[in-house]
Parts: sequence; structure tokens; C-alpha cells
Amino acid sequence: MNDEIISKSFRHSAAFGKRIEYYVIGLMLKEGLDVFLPMVDDDAIDAVIKKPDGTFVEVQIKARSKHVIFGDAALFAAIPHEYRPNYWFVFYSERMGKMWILSSKEFIKEAVQNKAGKNKGKRSLWFNGKNTKEKTEHTKPQYEKYLVTNFDRILKENPDKKI
Repeated sequence: MNDEIISKSFRHSAAFGKRIEYYVIGLMLKEGLDVFLPMVDDDAIDAVIKKPDGTFVEVQIKARSKHVIFGDAALFAAIPHEYRPNYWFVFYSERMGKMWILSSKEFIKEAVQNKAGKNKGKRSLWFNGKNTKEKTEHTKPQYEKYLVTNFDRILKENPDKKI
């Protein structure tokens, strides 16, 4: 019985990322983006977008469930990443109903890189703060510039611009 609960819980949490990935891709398609999906996700590419100018960019989608502990709604941790040209991250918090888009360069600039331990070299970014009195979570002011409601950044901006 206990193994069944653990297995079901793992399957649910493992499937969450894929469900949100398809949800975000669905939003992209609704906006009219040309989205291509790799058959295998072994290179941290969840989607490839063809921009109106004919160029392509790679997209990695990361999501946090509404079931994470209070204060962690937009904590994205232990992400292996080194700079990649033409690369975007889309971060989505289910509980906050918010989405942030960062280029590879922006992610490296904003994220904290672990210096030691089992996640040495991996990066983490915590987009939200919390108000414990009101039991609310909010976007930290320094990350509001990455908060989006559409995918214009991916379509119109150069992810490799100088920052």
C-alpha cells in the first residue's frame, strides 16, 4: 500500500512538469507561434520556436505546482545551465498564475550558482517573496521586468543582446 502511494505521488509530480509544458505550449499556439517539439528531451529543449524573421530559438519550460510549500511558489532550483545562444527560459508558477521569460544570459546573470554540495554548479532563481501575515506570495521587485502575459519577448527580442 505504501509503495502504491509513493508511486502514485511520484507519477503525479513527474507528470506535472509535462502537463504544464503542454499548457504553456498551448498558450504559444493560441498566440500563433510556430512551435516545434523535439521527440526527445535530452538537451534541455522543450520547444523550438520559428520567429517571424525565419530564425529559430530554443525554449526550456520550468514549472512550480500550486502544492509546493508556502513561500516556494516561484522557486526554481538546481538547474544545470551554461550560456546557450538563441535560448529562452519560460518559468511558470501554477499557484501564482504568473510567468517569467528570461534569456540564457539573463538567467545566468540573475540566478545563484551553487558553489558546493551535491548541486555544485547548478543554478537557482527565486522569483517570489512572501507576506507571512497575509499569507500571500508576490513577485520580487527585481524580477518584475521578466513578468509576462504573452510571448512577445521570444518573438521580438534577441536573446543574445548585451545586458
